Amino acid sequence: MPLDIDRLMAFRIPEVRQRLEPKDIALYALSVGVGADPLDRAQLRFVDPSHGPSVMPSMVLVLAHPGFWMGHPESGVDPKAVLHASQGFEILDALPQGGEVASRTRITGVIDKGVGRAALIEAETELRDGKDRLFARLTRTTFVRGGGGFGGEDQAKTERSAPSEGAPEMVVDLETRPEQALIYRLNGDLNPLHSDPAVARKAGFERPILHGLCTMGVVTHALMKSLADYRGERVRLVTLRFSKPVFPGETIRTEIWKDGRFRAVVPRRNETVVEDGFVRIGEV
Repeated sequence: MPLDIDRLMAFRIPEVRQRLEPKDIALYALSVGVGADPLDRAQLRFVDPSHGPSVMPSMVLVLAHPGFWMGHPESGVDPKAVLHASQGFEILDALPQGGEVASRTRITGVIDKGVGRAALIEAETELRDGKDRLFARLTRTTFVRGGGGFGGEDQAKTERSAPSEGAPEMVVDLETRPEQALIYRLNGDLNPLHSDPAVARKAGFERPILHGLCTMGVVTHALMKSLADYRGERVRLVTLRFSKPVFPGETIRTEIWKDGRFRAVVPRRNETVVEDGFVRIGEV
């Protein structure tokens, strides 16, 4: 059904404050598969507070998370029709290793693809520490099936990146675990699409799917491992588009080109799950 655009634009997305603790940092890293290799000491500082804490750059995706706010009845959105379309994060300053973190999210655009077609909701989140220091900015596009036809404009002018030519310079395979979505939910996104088989079937999936942001965390792990020698502070920007879901337990293969472009595939199904990826690595 079409979005109730008036309710959506009037909805106040919760501003969230979180007290960041070492256990939160470790939980996030574990939830995206860091620490799976017990012999890799480079991973230990992300998952063992006594060796860190080192913060995964993609943890900004869950800090002071507002939760699945589109599931609120006052949002004007059908929560069963929602899919995560694209996501980006940019690190603007050093990531906090503890203390208070606050998020503020705003809708920056709503695109109407027409009656019976989708709507796209674009949003931006700013993250600040307890001293009001801006340290990260997130961008997100949400696909709402059947949400079009509310009388808005089709403003979509996003240009896709041209695919990189030739074979990727680096390929990293990382396995996910069957229970990974259940662990990842503990970071704050309790959308039942990722836990309840009945909800997943109603949404057209054979079983619960992995959170898009969990897939992004696994891919960021691959980028950090291959391009930054596990120095998370060198990962400055990651953007991508979700093209297919990942099911918990599948292996995610990240293919990386020297110009910073990447994609991710699930080899078992021979399907691309992340497209139009771009990473920027800096020096420290």
